[in-house]
Amino acid sequence: MARPMQTVKVYGVQDRRSTVQAKLPWVVRFTIDGRHRSKSFRTRIEADRYRGLLLQAVQDGGRFDETTGEPESWQTPLADVRVHEWSRRWLAEQWQEWQPRTRASATEALARFVTLAVDRGAKAPDGLRVYLYTALSPHSEAGHDVRLEKWMARNCPTLGDLDRERIADIDRRLGLKLDGAPMAANTANRIRIVARASVQSAIQAGAVAADVWPQRSKTRARRKVARTRRSVDVRALPGPAAMAEAIDAIVTQQPGSKTYRVMTAVAYYAGLRPSEVVMLRVRSAVLPADGWGRLEVTEADISFDEPGEPKTGPRSVPIPPVLVAMLRDWIEDNDLTTLDRLLFRTRNDTMPSGSNWARAWHRALESVGQKPMRVYDCRHAAATTWLRAGMPLAETARRLGHSVETLVSTYVGALDDEEHIGNQRIDSILG
Repeated sequence: MARPMQTVKVYGVQDRRSTVQAKLPWVVRFTIDGRHRSKSFRTRIEADRYRGLLLQAVQDGGRFDETTGEPESWQTPLADVRVHEWSRRWLAEQWQEWQPRTRASATEALARFVTLAVDRGAKAPDGLRVYLYTALSPHSEAGHDVRLEKWMARNCPTLGDLDRERIADIDRRLGLKLDGAPMAANTANRIRIVARASVQSAIQAGAVAADVWPQRSKTRARRKVARTRRSVDVRALPGPAAMAEAIDAIVTQQPGSKTYRVMTAVAYYAGLRPSEVVMLRVRSAVLPADGWGRLEVTEADISFDEPGEPKTGPRSVPIPPVLVAMLRDWIEDNDLTTLDRLLFRTRNDTMPSGSNWARAWHRALESVGQKPMRVYDCRHAAATTWLRAGMPLAETARRLGHSVETLVSTYVGALDDEEHIGNQRIDSILG
């Protein structure tokens, strides 16, 4: 059956040089059956050449591919398309349907998948996966690294190369961290779902064998999740006095140490995730002269300094006087008068480095004789402190952004004294 006719319109080149953020300021726009498409270029010459080729394809009556938006005559057979190029196409097709957090998660998953897909004998260049995280995103204005793109063209397999043996090896390694240790089951499953969906799309297009991805046992997957869902070992977490001492010990001669001290204090005293700490703004903090204050948690870092909604939605968190005083001093010392200004930035106005933050925290813990713990564990320490102080489960869960069920299963060790406390309260009523 004949395919329906297409209506393709090619517009003039748009000049976006007045936009400071536009690193690819020359934009060619066109529509295919009313659906808008665009491609950006660094120079006017490149844009004019691309537009001319589009006009020639329209004049020749050629069809345009609905996925890539380019003439079908420009394309190589699907089986010969490199995996990284297919990942770009697939992401572009799904992009408009996804929320920002889903886009970031899917791009991260495919960057990992593509990195693992390259020939095992080829040593991947430094920074390849970080580069792919940006370069795979559609409409990326960061520009492509010619050196890395050439390396990928030589070493990345085609869709036709994705046989069952290669995919089985990739599937296994998708569940491992960079150091070879097993990844958290939920994280590995999320990455596999995205990678498999992109390959499934290639299967449906006829470029990959239908049975290439090995079937995973659902029963086995459930057992694996059950094994890895362990509660936090509250016995390994420092108490309030030890946490306060370690937080103060972060400050050294390093310029950023004061920043990391206040950030860690927020993570502990407010129970915030690190991704939420780095996106707090001046207007987020309600800091009275006396007593308790409040942090309005409405943003989180979802993708390399890109703000988005927190993982479990916005919430309002009361903060104790010790943190109120610390934040008041921080805002005054750094002259943070603009309400929309982020509280924590480097001297170059960039987000503080997560790795430097972790190193500063580890040094401080070691200096006061405490065992190593992650920055994220400050949130666990906060929850444990609140529960042991007798805070109701529902209120603790609300402040953390959890359900009560998740709270109880995660911090069950902090509830060991609940029976004794309950007995005392009943005794006081019974007289």
